[in-house]
Amino acid sequence: MSRPLFLFFCFCCLSTAHAQELAGIWKGTLTLSPGGCFSVYNLELQINFKGEQLSGVSYHYSDITNYVKEEFDGNYNATNKLLTISEMKVITFHVPPDCVPCIKKYELVYTKNEWTETLSGSMGGTMANNAGSCPPGKIVLTRAKVSAFKKNELVRELKVDTGNIRLDFYDNGVVDGDTISVFVNDQVIVSNKGLTTKPISINVAIDFNRLQQEVVMVAQNLGSIPPNTALMIVTAGDKRYQLYLTSDEQKNAMVRFVYEKPK
Repeated sequence: MSRPLFLFFCFCCLSTAHAQELAGIWKGTLTLSPGGCFSVYNLELQINFKGEQLSGVSYHYSDITNYVKEEFDGNYNATNKLLTISEMKVITFHVPPDCVPCIKKYELVYTKNEWTETLSGSMGGTMANNAGSCPPGKIVLTRAKVSAFKKNELVRELKVDTGNIRLDFYDNGVVDGDTISVFVNDQVIVSNKGLTTKPISINVAIDFNRLQQEVVMVAQNLGSIPPNTALMIVTAGDKRYQLYLTSDEQKNAMVRFVYEKPK
């Protein structure tokens, strides 16, 4: 009786190990049938595994300033190498006003040859506003080392007691063609603007239902002198801070503001 149990145990271990190999970042394209905002999207899946169950986040986007980010879960069938993925909810999005996020379901088959690994298959889904079905689409993804949506590295957390914060961005040092985008609480405030000796200025209004406000600077290029660096002057009431931000191909620079009522 021990041999069949042993074989079953080995099969489970191999199946789980194979599933774990699929963890990571997968990027490619989603080609939609007529009816979507764009005929071809970029698609990125960040897949994590626990046994044969998977979870993670998906991005579908035309560029990093027009995107939808969603959570998903699913499972992996090692026998037919099939991943079944269901998006659960939209985390955040920034899309044109006439576009509606889609809650998608994927069926993707894993293949591997000497040179590349691929996830390919199809998707369907329903509109986030319950307006009906999403146009079906075909998907081809390959393994990637780096996400198109870089990690946010916390530079500093500042406590503020005012309802409005002014931010001024300058090129730090030599003006070398650095271009940035700025997000406030995942919403694009500045898109693809060059840093110079004249400030890029924005005002951040404190949302009193969300006492932590996160400002992220994204490098759209590295300029002629990498990495992309900026001087950010923060004016919060009668307080003033001078911060140096660095963003590159792997990370964005994030500053968190925490509101505290004036004493």
